[in-house]
Amino acid sequence: MKVISYNLRKHRAASELVALVGRHDPDILCLQECDTAALPESIDGLSLVRATSGNRLGLAMYLRSNQFRVERVRTIGLKKSLHDRVLKPAEERVLGALLTNIDTGRQVIVASFHAAPLTALNSLRRNQIRAGLDALQALAPGKPVLMVGDYNYPVFKENLGQTVRDHGYRLTLSDDRTYTRYRVFRGHYDFATSNGFDIADITTLPQGTSDHRPILITAEAA
Repeated sequence: MKVISYNLRKHRAASELVALVGRHDPDILCLQECDTAALPESIDGLSLVRATSGNRLGLAMYLRSNQFRVERVRTIGLKKSLHDRVLKPAEERVLGALLTNIDTGRQVIVASFHAAPLTALNSLRRNQIRAGLDALQALAPGKPVLMVGDYNYPVFKENLGQTVRDHGYRLTLSDDRTYTRYRVFRGHYDFATSNGFDIADITTLPQGTSDHRPILITAEAA
């Protein structure tokens, strides 16, 4: 299974999606910071599963409908940062779906995630990650979970990795940094947390018009 995750930077990189999907042929596409009202129903063979509606800039997921059947979809609100409360409230920070592989019958849970911005504390983001993973697991207890997206967590990943492991999940970074706009903030922002998946690799794809680089996750349910 190939999954691309991309923060579109306030929808500015939306025009790149057709070429991105055509070049890398993902099975699932997870988006963050997209204008959900402006999204097409399909992108080069991928069908829209759902987009969030509570945010001005939200989350979306596309997949190959001839490969996966959507059983259940859930949008999840998480604990808010001060930035969320005062400036731009983000009601939904996780978009997850329980999927059945049509060929094998195997079920997995895949989600697009966008953590609170850098103005928030790392402790809040850790809380959001744990809560998001718990809510996803509740979709179908015991099924493999893969949550990809913009974690906004450029430093102190050792603490985050330990928190995720203590929660029964694995944190996997890509092969190169994903945010390069400002030198002081450069680092790995976009990655994956998972349980029940063997992740072969996560490749950081070339820079587009977004301040984030897309990542390509190659994974298989264990």
